[in-house]
Amino acid sequence: MNAVILFIIGIPAIEIYLMIKVGGVIGALNTILLIFFTAITGVYFAKIAGLSTLKSGLGQLVKNEIPIYEIISGAALAFAAVLLIVPGFLTDIVGFLLIIPITRKFLLRPISSKFASRKIKEDIIEGSVEENSKEDNDKITK
Repeated sequence: MNAVILFIIGIPAIEIYLMIKVGGVIGALNTILLIFFTAITGVYFAKIAGLSTLKSGLGQLVKNEIPIYEIISGAALAFAAVLLIVPGFLTDIVGFLLIIPITRKFLLRPISSKFASRKIKEDIIEGSVEENSKEDNDKITK
């Protein structure tokens, strides 16, 4: 069976199961409020972490390094924000794991290690300057 179809069917089924179980324990209204609360707080923390990643990426650029980890981390934070907006407890857990810097670093280390940090090559053209006298300039223009 195709993995994409398995995710499309499996993830919502797990989410529905978890919502029913949690709703049975804390009540339907509390479950709905909890889902809204995790979405709002998750997006807020994703925003803070995103700004921190942007600051770190600019610091890498100032050091003349390619901010590979920061680019991958920024994409992971955007994905985490989407997961937190989607209602459900499983997606919220994965989203919060991607927002927390320690777990994000642990989860993204294999991906970012493929792209080693390299310095940006500077194009330097060496040359010399010679000044021509007025007589030489007249000869060149004629």
